[in-house]
Amino acid sequence: MGESSAGHVPVMVDTVVALLGPALEPDGAVLLDATLGRAGHARALLAAYPGLILIGVDADLTAIERSRDLLSGYADRVTLVHAFYDEIPAVVAAAGLDGVQGVLFDLGVSSPQLDDRERGFAYSYDAPLDMRMDRTRELTAAEVVNHYPAAELARVLRDYGEERFARRIADAVVRERSRSPITSTARLSDIVRDAIPAAARRTGGHPAKRAFQALRIEVNSELAILGRALPAALDLLSVGGRIVVLAYHSLEDRAVKRVLTAAAADTTPPGLPVPLPGSGPRFRLLTRGALRPSAEELAANPRAASARLRAATRIRKAA
Repeated sequence: MGESSAGHVPVMVDTVVALLGPALEPDGAVLLDATLGRAGHARALLAAYPGLILIGVDADLTAIERSRDLLSGYADRVTLVHAFYDEIPAVVAAAGLDGVQGVLFDLGVSSPQLDDRERGFAYSYDAPLDMRMDRTRELTAAEVVNHYPAAELARVLRDYGEERFARRIADAVVRERSRSPITSTARLSDIVRDAIPAAARRTGGHPAKRAFQALRIEVNSELAILGRALPAALDLLSVGGRIVVLAYHSLEDRAVKRVLTAAAADTTPPGLPVPLPGSGPRFRLLTRGALRPSAEELAANPRAASARLRAATRIRKAA
Protein backbone atom coordinates (compact mmCIF):
# COMPACT_ATOMS: atom_id res chain seq x y z
CA MET A 1 0.00 0.00 0.00
CA GLY A 2 1.32 3.38 -0.91
CA GLU A 3 2.13 5.29 2.22
CA SER A 4 5.39 7.07 2.89
CA SER A 5 7.13 6.58 6.20
CA ALA A 6 7.01 10.33 6.85
CA GLY A 7 3.47 10.79 8.13
CA HIS A 8 2.08 7.95 6.02
CA VAL A 9 1.29 10.15 3.02
CA PRO A 10 -0.88 8.11 0.64
CA VAL A 11 0.39 7.54 -2.89
CA MET A 12 -1.17 9.63 -5.70
CA VAL A 13 -3.78 10.93 -3.28
CA ASP A 14 -4.82 13.91 -5.42
CA THR A 15 -5.34 11.64 -8.43
CA VAL A 16 -7.35 9.17 -6.35
CA VAL A 17 -9.59 11.95 -4.98
CA ALA A 18 -10.11 13.43 -8.46
CA LEU A 19 -10.94 10.10 -10.12
CA LEU A 20 -13.36 8.93 -7.42
CA GLY A 21 -14.86 12.38 -6.90
CA PRO A 22 -17.66 12.41 -9.49
CA ALA A 23 -19.14 9.28 -7.92
CA LEU A 24 -18.72 10.41 -4.31
CA GLU A 25 -20.02 13.98 -4.41
CA PRO A 26 -23.74 13.22 -3.70
CA ASP A 27 -24.69 13.08 -0.02
CA GLY A 28 -24.93 9.50 1.17
CA ALA A 29 -22.54 8.12 -1.44
CA VAL A 30 -20.69 5.06 -0.10
CA LEU A 31 -16.99 4.37 -0.62
CA LEU A 32 -15.68 0.88 0.01
CA ASP A 33 -11.98 1.19 0.88
CA ALA A 34 -11.05 -2.46 0.53
CA THR A 35 -7.47 -2.03 1.79
CA LEU A 36 -7.74 0.65 4.46
CA GLY A 37 -4.15 0.58 5.73
CA ARG A 38 -3.50 3.69 7.81
CA ALA A 39 -6.49 5.45 6.22
CA GLY A 40 -4.50 8.03 4.27
CA HIS A 41 -6.70 7.95 1.18
CA ALA A 42 -9.83 7.53 3.32
CA ARG A 43 -9.07 10.66 5.34
CA ALA A 44 -8.52 12.72 2.20
CA LEU A 45 -11.78 11.52 0.66
CA LEU A 46 -13.84 12.03 3.85
CA ALA A 47 -12.46 15.57 4.09
CA ALA A 48 -13.17 16.31 0.42
CA TYR A 49 -16.74 14.96 0.41
CA PRO A 50 -18.69 15.89 3.57
CA GLY A 51 -21.64 13.64 2.71
CA LEU A 52 -19.50 10.56 2.06
CA ILE A 53 -20.04 7.30 3.97
CA LEU A 54 -16.96 5.06 4.32
CA ILE A 55 -16.74 1.30 4.77
CA GLY A 56 -13.10 0.52 5.52
CA VAL A 57 -11.80 -3.06 5.27
CA ASP A 58 -8.40 -4.44 6.27
CA ALA A 59 -6.96 -7.85 7.11
CA ASP A 60 -4.56 -6.28 9.60
CA LEU A 61 -6.15 -5.72 13.03
CA THR A 62 -3.42 -3.22 13.90
CA ALA A 63 -4.42 -1.16 10.86
CA ILE A 64 -8.08 -1.26 11.88
CA GLU A 65 -7.28 -0.14 15.45
CA ARG A 66 -4.96 2.64 14.31
CA SER A 67 -7.40 3.84 11.65
CA ARG A 68 -10.19 3.99 14.20
CA ASP A 69 -8.16 6.67 16.00
CA LEU A 70 -7.11 8.43 12.80
CA LEU A 71 -10.73 8.62 11.58
CA SER A 72 -12.29 9.48 14.95
CA GLY A 73 -13.30 12.91 13.67
CA TYR A 74 -15.48 11.20 11.07
CA ALA A 75 -16.78 8.40 13.31
CA ASP A 76 -20.44 9.02 12.42
CA ARG A 77 -19.64 8.35 8.73
CA VAL A 78 -17.26 5.41 9.12
CA THR A 79 -17.64 1.64 9.54
CA LEU A 80 -14.45 -0.42 9.90
CA VAL A 81 -14.33 -4.18 9.29
CA HIS A 82 -11.56 -6.73 9.89
CA ALA A 83 -11.62 -8.92 6.76
CA PHE A 84 -9.68 -9.82 3.63
CA TYR A 85 -10.79 -7.90 0.57
CA ASP A 86 -12.29 -10.92 -1.19
CA GLU A 87 -14.92 -10.85 1.58
CA ILE A 88 -16.29 -7.46 0.47
CA PRO A 89 -19.66 -8.75 -0.86
CA ALA A 90 -20.49 -10.04 2.63
CA VAL A 91 -19.19 -6.82 4.20
CA VAL A 92 -21.44 -4.69 2.00
CA ALA A 93 -24.44 -6.98 2.56
CA ALA A 94 -23.88 -6.81 6.34
CA ALA A 95 -24.07 -3.02 6.06
CA GLY A 96 -27.55 -3.42 4.55
CA LEU A 97 -26.49 -2.17 1.12
CA ASP A 98 -27.12 -3.49 -2.38
CA GLY A 99 -24.15 -1.62 -3.82
CA VAL A 100 -21.66 1.22 -3.43
CA GLN A 101 -20.64 4.28 -5.42
CA GLY A 102 -16.87 3.95 -5.08
CA VAL A 103 -14.28 1.24 -4.52
CA LEU A 104 -10.60 1.77 -3.73
CA PHE A 105 -7.84 -0.84 -3.66
CA ASP A 106 -4.35 0.19 -2.53
CA LEU A 107 -2.62 -3.16 -2.84
CA GLY A 108 0.45 -4.70 -1.27
CA VAL A 109 2.21 -4.04 2.01
CA SER A 110 1.97 -0.65 3.73
CA SER A 111 4.88 1.38 5.02
CA PRO A 112 3.84 0.88 8.67
CA GLN A 113 3.91 -2.87 8.08
CA LEU A 114 7.33 -2.64 6.44
CA ASP A 115 8.64 -0.47 9.25
CA ASP A 116 7.32 -2.69 12.05
CA ARG A 117 10.27 -5.00 12.71
CA GLU A 118 8.11 -7.66 14.33
CA ARG A 119 6.15 -8.23 11.11
CA GLY A 120 9.13 -9.58 9.14
CA PHE A 121 8.18 -8.08 5.77
CA ALA A 122 11.51 -6.35 5.04
CA TYR A 123 14.92 -7.67 4.05
CA SER A 124 16.64 -4.45 5.17
CA TYR A 125 16.84 -5.41 8.87
CA ASP A 126 16.72 -8.54 10.98
CA ALA A 127 13.31 -9.71 12.21
CA PRO A 128 11.31 -12.90 12.75
CA LEU A 129 10.18 -14.49 9.46
CA ASP A 130 6.45 -13.75 9.62
CA MET A 131 4.96 -11.64 6.77
CA ARG A 132 1.32 -12.17 7.78
CA MET A 133 -0.96 -9.24 7.10
CA ASP A 134 -3.58 -10.94 9.28
CA ARG A 135 -1.73 -12.24 12.32
CA THR A 136 -4.72 -14.34 13.35
CA ARG A 137 -3.90 -16.72 10.47
CA GLU A 138 -1.46 -19.60 10.87
CA LEU A 139 0.76 -19.68 7.76
CA THR A 140 3.96 -17.64 8.17
CA ALA A 141 6.97 -17.11 5.93
CA ALA A 142 8.96 -19.30 8.33
CA GLU A 143 6.52 -22.15 7.69
CA VAL A 144 6.92 -21.78 3.93
CA VAL A 145 10.71 -21.50 4.05
CA ASN A 146 11.22 -24.42 6.44
CA HIS A 147 8.59 -26.89 5.26
CA TYR A 148 7.81 -26.45 1.55
CA PRO A 149 9.58 -29.02 -0.67
CA ALA A 150 12.28 -27.55 -2.91
CA ALA A 151 10.14 -27.79 -6.05
CA GLU A 152 7.18 -26.04 -4.41
CA LEU A 153 9.40 -23.35 -2.94
CA ALA A 154 10.97 -22.78 -6.38
CA ARG A 155 7.47 -22.45 -7.89
CA VAL A 156 6.55 -19.76 -5.36
CA LEU A 157 9.76 -17.82 -6.06
CA ARG A 158 9.36 -18.13 -9.82
CA ASP A 159 5.62 -17.45 -10.10
CA TYR A 160 5.24 -14.74 -7.45
CA GLY A 161 8.70 -13.17 -7.49
CA GLU A 162 9.55 -13.64 -11.17
CA GLU A 163 12.89 -14.85 -9.84
CA ARG A 164 15.28 -16.20 -12.50
CA PHE A 165 17.28 -18.18 -9.96
CA ALA A 166 14.29 -19.70 -8.16
CA ARG A 167 15.58 -23.29 -8.17
CA ARG A 168 19.07 -22.30 -7.03
CA ILE A 169 17.60 -20.31 -4.15
CA ALA A 170 15.17 -23.09 -3.21
CA ASP A 171 17.96 -25.68 -3.16
CA ALA A 172 20.11 -23.40 -1.02
CA VAL A 173 17.24 -22.85 1.42
CA VAL A 174 16.68 -26.62 1.73
CA ARG A 175 20.40 -27.18 2.40
CA GLU A 176 20.53 -24.47 5.04
CA ARG A 177 17.35 -25.46 6.83
CA SER A 178 18.67 -29.02 7.18
CA ARG A 179 21.40 -27.56 9.40
CA SER A 180 19.04 -25.44 11.49
CA PRO A 181 15.61 -23.83 10.98
CA ILE A 182 15.61 -20.49 9.13
CA THR A 183 13.74 -18.11 11.42
CA SER A 184 15.07 -14.62 10.66
CA THR A 185 14.85 -12.24 7.72
CA ALA A 186 18.59 -11.55 7.88
CA ARG A 187 19.56 -15.20 7.54
CA LEU A 188 17.12 -15.76 4.68
CA SER A 189 18.37 -12.63 2.93
CA ASP A 190 21.97 -13.90 3.20
CA ILE A 191 21.00 -17.32 1.81
CA VAL A 192 19.21 -15.74 -1.15
CA ARG A 193 22.08 -13.37 -1.88
CA ASP A 194 24.67 -16.14 -1.78
CA ALA A 195 22.58 -18.36 -4.08
CA ILE A 196 22.40 -15.73 -6.83
CA PRO A 197 25.44 -15.50 -9.16
CA ALA A 198 27.68 -12.55 -8.34
CA ALA A 199 27.17 -10.91 -11.74
CA ALA A 200 23.37 -10.95 -11.31
CA ARG A 201 23.62 -9.39 -7.84
CA ARG A 202 25.05 -6.18 -9.26
CA THR A 203 21.82 -5.13 -11.02
CA GLY A 204 18.12 -5.01 -10.22
CA GLY A 205 18.19 -3.74 -6.65
CA HIS A 206 18.54 -5.84 -3.51
CA PRO A 207 19.06 -9.52 -4.41
CA ALA A 208 16.44 -10.68 -1.89
CA LYS A 209 13.72 -8.28 -3.08
CA ARG A 210 11.98 -10.74 -5.43
CA ALA A 211 12.16 -13.65 -2.98
CA PHE A 212 10.63 -11.60 -0.17
CA GLN A 213 7.85 -10.40 -2.47
CA ALA A 214 7.12 -14.00 -3.48
CA LEU A 215 6.94 -15.23 0.10
CA ARG A 216 4.66 -12.37 1.14
CA ILE A 217 2.27 -13.13 -1.74
CA GLU A 218 2.25 -16.83 -0.84
CA VAL A 219 1.70 -16.28 2.89
CA ASN A 220 -1.19 -13.88 2.30
CA SER A 221 -2.65 -15.56 -0.84
CA GLU A 222 -2.57 -12.09 -2.38
CA LEU A 223 -3.04 -12.92 -6.06
CA ALA A 224 -5.75 -15.51 -5.40
CA ILE A 225 -7.62 -13.05 -3.17
CA LEU A 226 -7.20 -10.25 -5.74
CA GLY A 227 -8.53 -12.55 -8.47
CA ARG A 228 -11.74 -13.01 -6.46
CA ALA A 229 -11.98 -9.47 -5.13
CA LEU A 230 -11.77 -7.45 -8.35
CA PRO A 231 -14.79 -9.02 -10.10
CA ALA A 232 -16.71 -8.85 -6.82
CA ALA A 233 -15.90 -5.15 -6.50
CA LEU A 234 -17.12 -4.42 -10.02
CA ASP A 235 -20.38 -6.22 -9.29
CA LEU A 236 -20.89 -4.06 -6.19
CA LEU A 237 -20.64 -0.76 -8.08
CA SER A 238 -23.82 1.09 -8.98
CA VAL A 239 -24.17 2.73 -12.41
CA GLY A 240 -21.98 5.83 -12.36
CA GLY A 241 -19.85 4.28 -9.62
CA ARG A 242 -16.08 4.29 -9.91
CA ILE A 243 -13.20 1.98 -8.99
CA VAL A 244 -9.56 2.99 -8.50
CA VAL A 245 -6.79 0.42 -8.04
CA LEU A 246 -3.18 1.09 -7.06
CA ALA A 247 -0.83 -1.82 -7.76
CA TYR A 248 2.87 -2.05 -6.91
CA HIS A 249 4.28 -4.89 -8.98
CA SER A 250 3.68 -6.28 -12.46
CA LEU A 251 1.77 -9.37 -11.32
CA GLU A 252 -0.83 -7.26 -9.52
CA ASP A 253 -1.04 -4.71 -12.32
CA ARG A 254 -1.50 -7.37 -15.00
CA ALA A 255 -4.38 -8.87 -13.01
CA VAL A 256 -6.01 -5.45 -12.61
CA LYS A 257 -5.56 -4.61 -16.30
CA ARG A 258 -7.05 -7.95 -17.37
CA VAL A 259 -10.20 -7.59 -15.24
CA LEU A 260 -10.87 -3.92 -16.06
CA THR A 261 -10.21 -4.39 -19.78
CA ALA A 262 -12.61 -7.34 -19.92
CA ALA A 263 -15.31 -5.34 -18.11
CA ALA A 264 -14.92 -2.52 -20.63
CA ALA A 265 -15.15 -4.83 -23.67
CA ASP A 266 -18.10 -5.53 -25.97
CA THR A 267 -18.85 -9.24 -25.71
CA THR A 268 -20.81 -9.51 -28.98
CA PRO A 269 -19.40 -12.49 -30.91
CA PRO A 270 -17.23 -11.38 -33.85
CA GLY A 271 -18.95 -11.24 -37.23
CA LEU A 272 -22.40 -10.12 -36.04
CA PRO A 273 -23.56 -6.93 -37.79
CA VAL A 274 -24.97 -5.30 -34.64
CA PRO A 275 -24.16 -5.63 -30.92
CA LEU A 276 -26.30 -8.13 -29.06
CA PRO A 277 -28.56 -6.71 -26.34
CA GLY A 278 -26.75 -6.78 -23.02
CA SER A 279 -23.37 -7.50 -24.61
CA GLY A 280 -22.05 -3.94 -24.62
CA PRO A 281 -19.35 -2.78 -22.21
CA ARG A 282 -20.40 -2.58 -18.56
CA PHE A 283 -17.53 -0.22 -17.69
CA ARG A 284 -15.54 2.58 -19.28
CA LEU A 285 -11.84 2.90 -18.54
CA LEU A 286 -10.87 6.24 -16.97
CA THR A 287 -7.12 5.86 -17.48
CA ARG A 288 -5.20 5.22 -20.67
CA GLY A 289 -2.83 2.54 -19.51
CA ALA A 290 -1.57 2.89 -15.94
CA LEU A 291 -0.94 6.29 -14.38
CA ARG A 292 2.35 6.75 -12.52
CA PRO A 293 3.40 9.11 -9.69
CA SER A 294 4.80 12.51 -10.63
CA ALA A 295 8.48 13.36 -10.29
CA GLU A 296 7.59 15.67 -7.39
CA GLU A 297 5.83 12.87 -5.53
CA LEU A 298 8.70 10.46 -6.11
CA ALA A 299 11.14 12.99 -4.69
CA ALA A 300 9.02 13.24 -1.52
CA ASN A 301 8.09 9.55 -1.30
CA PRO A 302 10.54 7.15 -3.03
CA ARG A 303 8.42 4.16 -1.99
CA ALA A 304 5.80 5.31 -4.51
CA ALA A 305 8.15 4.52 -7.41
CA SER A 306 6.51 1.23 -8.39
CA ALA A 307 2.90 2.45 -8.15
CA ARG A 308 0.57 1.96 -11.12
CA LEU A 309 -2.96 3.36 -10.98
CA ARG A 310 -5.92 2.19 -13.08
CA ALA A 311 -9.56 3.30 -12.86
CA ALA A 312 -12.95 2.63 -14.44
CA THR A 313 -16.57 3.72 -14.15
CA ARG A 314 -19.74 1.64 -14.45
CA ILE A 315 -21.86 2.68 -17.44
CA ARG A 316 -24.66 0.10 -17.38
CA LYS A 317 -26.20 -2.59 -15.21
CA ALA A 318 -25.34 -6.22 -15.69
CA ALA A 319 -27.50 -8.03 -18.24
